[in-house]
Amino acid sequence: MKKFRKVLDGLTTSSPASAGGSPSCGSAAGTPTAAPTPRELDVHETLLSEHFHICKTVRHGFPYQPTALAFDPVQKILAIGSRSGGVRILGRPGVDCYCQHESGAAVLQLQFLINEGALVSACADDTLHLWNLRQRRPAILHSLKFNRERITFCHLPFQSKWLYVGTERGNTHIVNVESFVLSGYVIMWNKAIELSTKTHPGPVVHLSDSPKDEGKLLIGFESGTIVMWDLRSKRADFRIYYDEAIHSVSWHHEGRQFMCSHSDGSLSMWNLRNTAKPFQVTFPHGKSQRDGRKESCKPILKVEYKTCRNSEPFVIFSGGLSYDKAGRRPTLTIMHGKAITVLEMDHPIVEFTVLCETPYLNEVQEPYAVVVLLEKDFIVVDLTQSNFPIFENPYPMDVHESPVTCTAYFADCPPDIIPVLYSIGAKHKKTGYSHKEWPVSGGTWTIGSQTYPEIIITGHADGSIKFWDATAITLQMLYKLKTSKVFEKPKGGEVGRSAELVEEDPYAVQMVSWCPQSRVFCVVGISAHVILYRFSKHDANTSITSLEVRLQCEMEDVISPSDTENTVCATDPGGHSPQPQPSSPRSNTPDSVRDSIPCLRVKDRVIRMPPGYQAELVVQLLWVDGEPPQQITSLDLNSAYGLLAVGNCNGLAVVDYLQKTVILCMSTVELYGSADPFQRLTRSPRKNRQSTSVKHKSESSPESVKRKSKSGRESAEHKSGSSHESVKHKSKLSRESVKHKSMSSHESVKHDRENSFSRSRSSSVSSIDRDTKEAVTTLQFAESYGRKLDTLPTPCLWVGTSLGLVLLVPMSIPMDEQERMEEPITVAPTGTVLMLKGSVLRFGFLDCSGGLIQSPYELWRDLNAPEDPERPRRRKLVNFSPCSSQETASDGHLAVVCSERQAKVFLMPSQACLYVHNITESSFVLRADVVGVSNSVCLACFCANGHIMILSLPSLRPLLDVNYLPLTDMRIARTFCFTNGGQALYLSSPTEIQRITYSQEMCDNLQEMLGELFTPTETPEAQNRGFLKGFFGGNAQTFDREELFGEAAAGKASRSLAQHIPGQGSVEGVRVAAGGVVGDLARARIALDERGQRLGELEERTALMMSSAETFSKHAHELMLKCKDKKWYQF
Repeated sequence: MKKFRKVLDGLTTSSPASAGGSPSCGSAAGTPTAAPTPRELDVHETLLSEHFHICKTVRHGFPYQPTALAFDPVQKILAIGSRSGGVRILGRPGVDCYCQHESGAAVLQLQFLINEGALVSACADDTLHLWNLRQRRPAILHSLKFNRERITFCHLPFQSKWLYVGTERGNTHIVNVESFVLSGYVIMWNKAIELSTKTHPGPVVHLSDSPKDEGKLLIGFESGTIVMWDLRSKRADFRIYYDEAIHSVSWHHEGRQFMCSHSDGSLSMWNLRNTAKPFQVTFPHGKSQRDGRKESCKPILKVEYKTCRNSEPFVIFSGGLSYDKAGRRPTLTIMHGKAITVLEMDHPIVEFTVLCETPYLNEVQEPYAVVVLLEKDFIVVDLTQSNFPIFENPYPMDVHESPVTCTAYFADCPPDIIPVLYSIGAKHKKTGYSHKEWPVSGGTWTIGSQTYPEIIITGHADGSIKFWDATAITLQMLYKLKTSKVFEKPKGGEVGRSAELVEEDPYAVQMVSWCPQSRVFCVVGISAHVILYRFSKHDANTSITSLEVRLQCEMEDVISPSDTENTVCATDPGGHSPQPQPSSPRSNTPDSVRDSIPCLRVKDRVIRMPPGYQAELVVQLLWVDGEPPQQITSLDLNSAYGLLAVGNCNGLAVVDYLQKTVILCMSTVELYGSADPFQRLTRSPRKNRQSTSVKHKSESSPESVKRKSKSGRESAEHKSGSSHESVKHKSKLSRESVKHKSMSSHESVKHDRENSFSRSRSSSVSSIDRDTKEAVTTLQFAESYGRKLDTLPTPCLWVGTSLGLVLLVPMSIPMDEQERMEEPITVAPTGTVLMLKGSVLRFGFLDCSGGLIQSPYELWRDLNAPEDPERPRRRKLVNFSPCSSQETASDGHLAVVCSERQAKVFLMPSQACLYVHNITESSFVLRADVVGVSNSVCLACFCANGHIMILSLPSLRPLLDVNYLPLTDMRIARTFCFTNGGQALYLSSPTEIQRITYSQEMCDNLQEMLGELFTPTETPEAQNRGFLKGFFGGNAQTFDREELFGEAAAGKASRSLAQHIPGQGSVEGVRVAAGGVVGDLARARIALDERGQRLGELEERTALMMSSAETFSKHAHELMLKCKDKKWYQF
């Protein structure tokens, strides 16, 4: 009858009911079942589909794999391009915008239209894009795709609308940035060089107009050829052929000389009066050898030559070090007069740019800072001080200081927690920064009207924890905690234990659990350890308590194939969590040596702990018979109960962190008791651990079947019939609670944290050799009902497993503070089993009116504060009410359970399944959270196929299903998390945190929350050059590019050369702005800009017509004078 019922349940896609579990769920997903309820639920659900919409809000962190850098000296904003096609635009703190090219092609170069609110990007797919920065969400106005040539270099002169584009073939094209149309004026490579030259000069690597005369364009070719091209006469003024390849060129502001950097580590200075040879060649880092020649040096990739009024000019360059010193770090060299300063960098230099007081290239530059973009960092050096200090970076560019391994997101935190963490963290800040203000100060940003305290916690591979203030879509680091300080540093010969569990990063953080109200913080490390921290404003001299737990089993928890072929709950071993699994290498030492030892050694002496989070307790799983402990897969703590629960693929342990004892330690099989829905197969220990197949032996020793739980004071046998017995566990249970033998059944596989994630998602067991271990995948403490007949809620631990089963473990916790510290906690596993498809991921609890039930917690108290006799420190508990009223007792509550495949809502204590929804059949849920949105509650899910789903509660109606983000690697799965207020985050790259919102209300208000990139600013006036300087130095102002490059003079370019692609930026900008408060102003401003552009064009046409009329009048007058005195017969 039992098997027949399971077959029926499998056909109706509902989970089977356990022996003591809930009735069968209905077949229709998202509809209530026919299960009787104690009373009609009166839940008014207010959430509708219109309340939800997915959009990105802001991206934090360092741009991953940066490739380009640009700065607007008037607007004072900075742009960084990346290899994946992203562009980050930064201004003052709070002004941080991320744009993405749809093609995903790498950004080669960025050019600001200075003080115009626009940006030109050149990408590796040979496309130019014009971005409109006059809106909060920049968008592309125009694109120009080159079809036959590859873009290598771009140059846009100040206050010019003509962009010079150099190509790989050596040609130079000219683009009108207003219309993004290619001009017919082209400088061909074979015209630029001499006809007698037999070799191709190579790609264009530099373009710049002469500061002395804008009608002269300096073209640098890779081979070492330099050409000064006269744009008016369309011929070369001079040509330079140098032996060494050129990487960059920089002008002196007077336009009489320029400097080149070369591939041999040299700098050459050229004077326009004599271009036959350089008047100076220097090897800044090359030493003279015995034969008089300079030693070979690395290429100088870029040089900047900047002049000062009151001091010697600056020469700043990257690279150029000698080859003789291997392993030297990348450097930036600053030459100021005779002084040479070499700044060593931690990472290779990608690009740098010098910030100057004036945007005009023909004026004294007065450099004041240099922005250096590294592969994994971003710094700004102050040039106004002789020691060249760096500025303190206001952006969160150090998220990736150590690789991020886990994240947690907390919205609507207690308002006092952020100032407290900031005050503690500020004491440990680095010093020695420049005292001047951050030079990238453009844009405007104000805190929006809807703000509440938000905190993001990141765990890292080196064991560090960072607390970030994420309020109002900003990110600022508050406090950093190093978990590695809890452990002794391994000596040379003692690296073995942890190294065999994880080859590197033995302190890497896997998950965290934080109670903001009590400020109790728990960290799970990859070496199977848990550290519990308490917060204090005072320092303390104390020792750390260490508890060691043996969490292994003598009986292999293998599911019988006959019992699971029609059960949809079974999943892959270890496929329960997106956490990486360590390898279990075989040690050369005997198995008996590696028994009952932890992976790491906790400091066993009294240590001084500074104010902040102070370690109080460490729980470590032990090696057993030469096998390392399995990684911890689930964690929960409750400050009101004073309990901490951890689980892995071998079982569950509950720790009383107030009494510092282990009160429960057993496998999941022992928790079931007689309610176990599966038939377990026993096996003898595997003889060859390297074998990938699992051998089942017919004869098993009696010891391999027994499961014992030993206590220091009493020993209780946990057999199948003892599931309802109350078992008291006292302090000495911690080290010998349950003796298990390690039977690691999976093959040793090393999982890289950043690699893709491969999991089989079969819903049945097809072979007897298949080993399906049941792991504890989620835990949660709550006030609930452990048995169907309970009338009052009691403290319970909800346990979810990888086979889709839910167990309840009720506990009896003394209320009195003194009794709580002295009396043992009674734990009574009841055998209650609820079943779902796939691994259980999340629990949530609602009252019968649909409101979210908060877990009990203790209000924070500083245990290290001085004692006050008048006000003794007592525990203050919230939501902890074991003596509930009769009305509350009769109501019960709703339990929301979400697994990888489906969600169910149960009515407690009857355990009746009210609603069930099959979330996905073809994929699986990676993350699920019960969150509050718009004064209501919903279930948010993120699936491996990229779908984000929102379900109403308690009816589980689908409210949103968007294919947002396909799962490309482990990183997204490990870091994606939802929080209240309609927000979520994930690690979009190894260095960047992407925040998104799924709330329509927040999407509507997003425009107010984002910063303005463009602020109307007057362009500084050019300096008066004086009569003599202008007369002898040439007058660059008379140069008219329109006359040369316009269609009237140069004609149209070939249509096959480049394709113009219109963008939707201006239309989208108006549409987006119209949704906000500044809609009318934005429309008026854009209309005004368009009108100004038309007026400017009209003015240019008028001036052109006047010039033409004057020319015609002059020619007519000359003709009249010529013909005035001629006779009729002389014509």
